[in-house]
Amino acid sequence: DKGGDRDQSYFSDGLTETLLHMLTQVPDLKVAARTSSFAFKDRNESIREIARALDVAHVLEGSVQRAGDRVRITAQLIRASDGFHIWSEVYDKTFDDIFEIQDEIAGKVGNALSISLLGEDGAARFTGMTTENTDAYDLYLQARKARATYSYGGLKAAEDLLKGALLIDPEFTDARTELASSYVQQFETGLMDQRTAIAEIIAMSDQALAERPDDPVARSLSLYAKALALAAQGDLEALPDLIGRLEAIVASAPFELEPRILLVRAYTGLQRFDEALPVLRGALSLDPLNPGLHYELGTAYMRIERFGDARLAFEESLRIEPSQPNTYTNLGLIALQAGDGVTMVTNFLRAIEVDPRDHELPGMLATFLYRLGLADVADDFRDRVMALGPTSAVAYQIGYVRAQARGDEQASIAAARRAVEDDIEDRRFAFGGAVRHLLRSAARRGRIDDEIAWIDSRHPGIFDVDAARVPQKYRNVQGLALETWALSLPPDELNRRLDVLMRYAEALGVDPTENPRMHVAILMVRGDVRSAIDVALEKIFTESVALHLDWLESFAEPQYADFVADERVQRALDRWEEEKAALRGSLQAYFADMRASRPDPGRTISRTAASSAPSSRFRP
Repeated sequence: DKGGDRDQSYFSDGLTETLLHMLTQVPDLKVAARTSSFAFKDRNESIREIARALDVAHVLEGSVQRAGDRVRITAQLIRASDGFHIWSEVYDKTFDDIFEIQDEIAGKVGNALSISLLGEDGAARFTGMTTENTDAYDLYLQARKARATYSYGGLKAAEDLLKGALLIDPEFTDARTELASSYVQQFETGLMDQRTAIAEIIAMSDQALAERPDDPVARSLSLYAKALALAAQGDLEALPDLIGRLEAIVASAPFELEPRILLVRAYTGLQRFDEALPVLRGALSLDPLNPGLHYELGTAYMRIERFGDARLAFEESLRIEPSQPNTYTNLGLIALQAGDGVTMVTNFLRAIEVDPRDHELPGMLATFLYRLGLADVADDFRDRVMALGPTSAVAYQIGYVRAQARGDEQASIAAARRAVEDDIEDRRFAFGGAVRHLLRSAARRGRIDDEIAWIDSRHPGIFDVDAARVPQKYRNVQGLALETWALSLPPDELNRRLDVLMRYAEALGVDPTENPRMHVAILMVRGDVRSAIDVALEKIFTESVALHLDWLESFAEPQYADFVADERVQRALDRWEEEKAALRGSLQAYFADMRASRPDPGRTISRTAASSAPSSRFRP
């Protein structure tokens, strides 16, 4: 782009976008993806540097010059190793229909490239973008850029832009597919509830498929949303079947990134984390400067506890795109692995700064601070949640966690019951956490049967482990109920129910004992206290207390009396208590310093840090 006016820049960007879209249709031709290609716009790197960064052997570069109603486009294919010009062309056209120009030039360039690189047999037929309206296309390009941050603000802006594009041109199929992709990210971030998002994704992607039945992106989005809907209702075959279908799409359309990301999501849903890594590395080979892919790689590393590799991936993602709230959040969670609460909070505050509309970020921070015993500081973040998302699952969750932190059991029970009655999403364990709190409170009060009956009256069948198809949210609750059932059911029935749930997990290809906390709970239900202690000492108490603040409550339950009585467990709990006090103290000082340096309550915390939590130490 040799000029500075908006029309000319828009034309060159649109031409580049169309070229990339068409060139990916050439068989056996590796094409660097859009995000990485656009990263070099208006930069002065050499051809060799660009080729090295993109891991390609050839670079197509060009320029656009406009004078009146005439436009001149130059394009040249350069071999990166020696700078040799394999092919070049100059096009002079009138500027009366930019989409016709784009399609004509892209087609000629694409055919020339395929023949130059692959021989005469490489000539290909191309399909271009699905709109001829420049205003609609402009909104589409803006929406793609807005989505890159994966933030509430960016995703909402992308949705509005894409809806605007579809109002202008209802036949703009690419905008419809892009909108479906945006809805996937919206429910992943909590901006939209999953049930609503799934309905929208199915509607948008199926409309796109009606126009382009072979579109790999629309096909993968449709399959993904429908599989999630079935899985949520307890269909055990939905996710395994989805994986096979997405693998086939990725194999047939290797240059499309969306199917790869959805395949990673499907692997994650079945805890097949190792299989996600090669898929992401393959995507990065096509789009090495895509911040979203580096973010995805970081999350994959986190799930297999390769935290050093995860940190490097997140840092690279932020180097490319600094305005990513979720990347900061994950860096904070990595810091928490080492018990570094200050770094964790600092990263969360950065995330809130770049995405001030996200109610979940302050909600997660508030929940952590309540459990740590810093209720007064947590209240400031709670206020933000209630202003941004007062009816969200996180807001309900804060209700019972806050009351519990302040020692008001009746208020915590009432808040948890509201969450159950209103059937909130189980996002971030909000619904399951409410049920667990009610069951634990009932166990302490000797009212287990009454509480289970009340919950079942609001959600009939929620505790029926033998039902043929059970919503995933209910299955999660059944696993939680095992610890409470240990106090109220005969051993034979208790173990039978555990066996049913274990078979369900195995049918999904999941081994619950790979999670140390679940493993301990299962061993306790089996009555194998000694093995439960061994697992806890080896795999739980060796971690920071910052990761297990809610587990201190579970160890107080009656069924853990023999577990807690062990001297080794007592020493571990004493050590955790000391760590918790130190962690709380470091954050008290952090927030006090913040208040002193930035007293404006509109920008930071408006109350002094003070501990209000009772001792969490347990004795038999």
